[in-house]
Amino acid sequence: MITVVGIGADGWDGVSEVGRAWVERARVVLGGRRHLDLLPDVPGQRREPWPSPLRDRLPALLASLADEAAGGHVVALASGDPLVSGIATTFMHLLGPDEVTVVPGISSVALARAAMRWSAESHAVVSVVGRDVALVRRELAPGRRILVLSSDEHTPRDVAALLVAEGYGDSELTVLGDLGGREQSSFLFDKAVILTGKEFDLPRLNVVAIDCVGPSLGGWVAGLPDDAFEHDGQLTKRDLRASALARLSPTPGEHLWDVGAGAGSVGIEWMRAHPSCTTTAVEADADRAARISRNATSLGVPGLEVVHGRAPGALAGLRPPDAIFVGGGATRDGVIDACLTALRRAGRLVVHGVTLETEMLLGRLYRKHGGELTRVSVETSAPVGAFTGWTPARTVTQWALTR
Repeated sequence: MITVVGIGADGWDGVSEVGRAWVERARVVLGGRRHLDLLPDVPGQRREPWPSPLRDRLPALLASLADEAAGGHVVALASGDPLVSGIATTFMHLLGPDEVTVVPGISSVALARAAMRWSAESHAVVSVVGRDVALVRRELAPGRRILVLSSDEHTPRDVAALLVAEGYGDSELTVLGDLGGREQSSFLFDKAVILTGKEFDLPRLNVVAIDCVGPSLGGWVAGLPDDAFEHDGQLTKRDLRASALARLSPTPGEHLWDVGAGAGSVGIEWMRAHPSCTTTAVEADADRAARISRNATSLGVPGLEVVHGRAPGALAGLRPPDAIFVGGGATRDGVIDACLTALRRAGRLVVHGVTLETEMLLGRLYRKHGGELTRVSVETSAPVGAFTGWTPARTVTQWALTR
């Protein structure tokens, strides 16, 4: 058993009675040097600072403490609430949730909310602790409030630069430092652009509060404009993308395979549907694979995984999917069979085809497996001399199946 105790910037005085009792009877206490220095002396107690790099060396450290942990005598210290971008989540991944007890302190989110006088329902929270600051992009909208949990003193400047790049340079940005401690500070920037052009001595421990002022960057409902994506023509167009995603039905926590991903538009919009949705995009062309990563970052889902390879071989060993979209390569031997084999119960499969050969294949699959077979034809207005007429796009056959 590992017990994780939350400790704030106010140190030992702010630790709960339950947390103090755990620390005082522990044989081993783990934590950052800053946290360990805040503790009173306990005779005979061993104190171990976190190894570096933490993720790589933590398993070996825990293995060396197996005997003490078996007796419940190992305590780890974490800032505030250890389950808010904290070490408790890492322990649960390594050891299993039943082996971890959490005694939380006041979270940085709660402290930041109190400092800003923002109600819990009035804002979004984005953690960029060990993550790409591009995650903030997904949350940008006129009038929206965002709390950003920072990695370090450089994060506020990175956030400000992102806001300026997206047309949100007029946003009000507040850097809240050392929350809950005697050195608590608040730096208000009336315009985010100010922070990018001057040197500021900002605290390492901080939360960034954003009052957004800027243009709409696109909704979370499927069907972003085609020009939101960098592409070479290999793109599932807006209306077809919306139709496919309606049948793929993104649900929180689910994983999508985007096979023959092209520009990655379907997988990207799947992830934009909810922060816990994930995607693996499989693309055989190297330039397109690189382009998918750029599109994902620019649209606020930098965690999208890109696999450069050709299906079905590239599908082996991937995380099992809850849904699969095949935008290209359906007629290649083994692709659809591999997708059907990988699909979980209640999983969804959507395949698009524009050629007669693919259409014939989808017809056979429909007769064998059932599902829904649809032909989608889209026409858009265009000049015809001095008048306006309809220009048809290539008709797409869509096969959708739920296991």
